Formats: sequence, structure tokens, C-alpha cells
Amino acid sequence: MAMRRWILYVIIPLVVLIGAMVITVLIKGRNALPDVSAVIADSLLTNLPADVKRAEKEFEKAQNALLKLEPAVPYIVINTHSNKLCLRTEDSILVEGTCSTGSGEELIDSATGRHWIFNTPRGVFKVNSKVKEPWWRKPDWAFIEEDEDIPKTEAERLDPEMLGEYALGFGKGYFIHGTIYERLLGISVTHGCVRLGSEDLKVIYDKVKIGTPVYIF
Repeated sequence: MAMRRWILYVIIPLVVLIGAMVITVLIKGRNALPDVSAVIADSLLTNLPADVKRAEKEFEKAQNALLKLEPAVPYIVINTHSNKLCLRTEDSILVEGTCSTGSGEELIDSATGRHWIFNTPRGVFKVNSKVKEPWWRKPDWAFIEEDEDIPKTEAERLDPEMLGEYALGFGKGYFIHGTIYERLLGISVTHGCVRLGSEDLKVIYDKVKIGTPVYIF
């Protein structure tokens, strides 16, 4: 009988009191700690506009900016290391051929001290002229290289055959043109221009327009 009273009046109230204290601590601790899911959600949304329409507008703006970095028309790529030229779009190659680019050699005129280095320029250019049946006006170095006297008349400088049937100018006197030395295609032997075989040149000449980008590396 005494034991039952002890359990009823001492043990049970003590258990209830301890349980209440534990529950109180747990509730306070839960309120003190941040909601992890809320923290993650907030971090994900920190940089996003609250307005969905604004978000769509910003996405469209970024997409348009990316498109501007890619040529919207076919463009020419010239690899001076492998002597390869291709006309391509963003996702396909339209024409690919073997070319010849600058030799990198230096020529010095012993009489005047003038010198030339025959490199094909690297960089980004545009087709600025298209010429059928071009004539080459031979510069001074062409005669010095052959140990010939520099002519006194303009007519002696003109050569109607050396450049082939077509030429595409891309600035500062440089051209993509044909050659009478097609056996040398694939070798870096030019004075800076880019030589291309007659068949590939004809296709490219017909396809490109003034303003076509030219990338040379």
C-alpha cells in the first residue's frame, strides 16, 4: 500500500515534470535553429528576379548577346599551321581544301637595306573585294627575289596568270587566290597571300559575299 502511494504521489509527478521540461527545451531549441529548407531556398533565389516576366526578359537578353558572338553567315577559317582552309557555318563545313600560306622567310635588298618578312597575317578580317581573272602587279620584292632589275614601266610589272581565275581580298594587299603551282599546295611557300586550288576557289568565290568574316590563325 505504501509503495503504491509512493509511485502515485512521487514517481508519476516527477516523470511528468521531467517530460514537461524536455518538451520545453526541444520547442525552444527548434525555434532557435533556422529552417534548413528555407535557407537553401533563399540562397537559390537570391539572384533571381521576383518578377517572372523580368526573369524571362533577362534570359532573352543574355541569349541575344550570345548569338552576337557567333557569325550569322558562312565564314572562312584558315589554319596556317596545317595549311587548311574551310568555308563553314556554325554547325557544318561547306568547303574544305588544302591551301598554301606565308613562308615566314625574310628577304633583304642588299642595295637599299629594305627587307620583307613573308607571313600570312593572323587575326579576324573580312572579304572586301572579289575579282575575276585578276592581274598581279608585281611589287619590288618580286624582282629583287629573282635577282632582276626593278622595271621602269608599269606594264612590265603586270602578270595576268599568277593569281589564277579568282581572288578574294581581305585587306592590306592580301588575297585568297588561285595559283599556277598547285603541286605546292599544303606547303608554306607564299609571300603572305593564301593560295587555293582552282576547284575549291571557284566554289568559295561563288558562295561568299563582301563582308564574309575571315579567321586566320
